[in-house]
Amino acid sequence: MKTVALIVAGGSSERFGGEMPKQYIEIDRKPLLSHTIEKFEKADFIDAIVLVVAEDYLAFTSENIVDRFNFQKVAKIVSGGKSRRESVLNGLKSLSISTTHVAIHDAARPLVSVDDINKVVKMAKEEKAAILASQAVDTIKQTSGRYIERTLERKKLYHAQTPQVFEYELILNAHQSFNGDEFLITDDASLLELQGVKVKIVEPTSVNFKVTTQTDFQMAEMILQKEKNV
Repeated sequence: MKTVALIVAGGSSERFGGEMPKQYIEIDRKPLLSHTIEKFEKADFIDAIVLVVAEDYLAFTSENIVDRFNFQKVAKIVSGGKSRRESVLNGLKSLSISTTHVAIHDAARPLVSVDDINKVVKMAKEEKAAILASQAVDTIKQTSGRYIERTLERKKLYHAQTPQVFEYELILNAHQSFNGDEFLITDDASLLELQGVKVKIVEPTSVNFKVTTQTDFQMAEMILQKEKNV
C-alpha cells in the first residue's frame, strides 16, 4: 500500500497580494511551501509527495524548494490547471499505479501537525475517505441578501481543512466523472458527497488555518517560530 501526498500549490494568491505567489514567500527564513512539504516528509504514513504548481514555477520549485532543502520524498512536480479542481486532477492522473491512497493538501496550510497527518491517513485506510475538520465554535447564520434566514445547528457544523485522504481510485473516478461548475467545488470531499460516499471527520489537535492574508502570514510565522523553539 502506497500513500502519496498531493500538495496543491498552483494558486495565484490574489487575496494575499504581491507579485510572487504566497507559497514562495519566505516565512521564518524559508519559503512557505517548504514548511508544508517538511510536515509530510516527517509523516511516517506518507510514502511519497507530488507537488502541483503553476507551469511558470515548475523549474523554480525544483531548484529553490526541492533541491535547496533536499526533500527526499518529493517524487515529481506537475503543472496545475485553471481551477483548483483541475490542478488536483492533473496531480491525480500523474500518480503511479502503486498508489492506494492519496492525501490532498493545500500548500498554504504549513501548520498542519505530523500527528494529524498520520491520524487522518490511518482513518482513511479504515473508512475509504477521511478529512481533517474542526468543529464550529461561532454561531453560524444562513442569510439571503444580508438578512438572516435561520441559525444553523452549530454542533453539526465543521470547518473543512486538509489533508483530505481518499482511496486513490475512488477520488480519481470522482474527479473524472464530475461535469458541473469547476469553481463550485472548493474541496475534494464534496465530490464524494455528491456520489453518496461517506467521509469521516478527524478533528485536528493543532491549528491548521490556510494562509490567505498578510495577517495570516504573520500569525503563521509566530507559530512556526514557536514550534521550532519547543
